Amino acid sequence: MAKPLILIVSSIPIILAIMIAIPMITNPQIPFSAANADDRISVEFTKHHLKKISLGVTDRLTPQKTEILTISNDGVARYLLTEAGSAFPEKTFVLEKAEVKKITALIKETGFMQIPIDVISADEEKTEYVKFSLKIILNGNAKQIQWVEQNATSTLIPPIVTQVGSTLDALLKQAGP
Repeated sequence: MAKPLILIVSSIPIILAIMIAIPMITNPQIPFSAANADDRISVEFTKHHLKKISLGVTDRLTPQKTEILTISNDGVARYLLTEAGSAFPEKTFVLEKAEVKKITALIKETGFMQIPIDVISADEEKTEYVKFSLKIILNGNAKQIQWVEQNATSTLIPPIVTQVGSTLDALLKQAGP
């Protein structure tokens, strides 16, 4: 009699944990309810492919390729590409309102604007890496952060930064050549 009762009582926390985990697993997206119609957002995302060039005594970081994506509140996006010192023509396109709302919700819901880090630098021995820069103005509050790809630094890059960066990098790939 005591063994079935112990099994039932001990299975209650497991069942509750499963009931909490299932919605999180089946819907990992950021809820759109975090963004509202009054939100004003401006995004400037830059991706630099850098290479360290040795000039004898000194080393210099040189951008091999630079991509810049700016997104305004109304969904107008501009894409600029500079490669090997040559600038390509600017591409302008319009994002769907749902995409802008998704980006706004991602920024608000994750607490991105409260991240205490401003710069995550590359390790000295790295000679080639990708550096990202992101400036967001959300409802008059500005946040700017610069970071490098994870394999170029020994510092842990916050998952929030990685998630926002991945979302914007996907837009860069869509707009790119």
